[in-house]
Amino acid sequence: MSDDATARAAALLKGHRESIDRLDAILVYTLGERFKHTQAVGKLKAEHDLPPSDPAREEAQIARLEDLATRADLDPEFAKKFLNFIIAEVIRHHRQQQS
Repeated sequence: MSDDATARAAALLKGHRESIDRLDAILVYTLGERFKHTQAVGKLKAEHDLPPSDPAREEAQIARLEDLATRADLDPEFAKKFLNFIIAEVIRHHRQQQS
């Protein structure tokens, strides 16, 4: 490979990595915002003696996320696993708030 090609590849790599870093920051801040809302939901559930989980909503959310993932060209199984992980963490927080 020529020096020019290597330099172009290095510049492309740097650009991709900068985009990945920005997207990682967006994901972290978005998850932080999401958890603020789920904590408020958990507080409401605890105050009104509501169950910590809502299986019907969780099922609908998983179906919705799978559809979004398909449209975004993301593996729906990965999206489903990701949402299940988040839901489990939210339920854990809700249970902690109720105890």
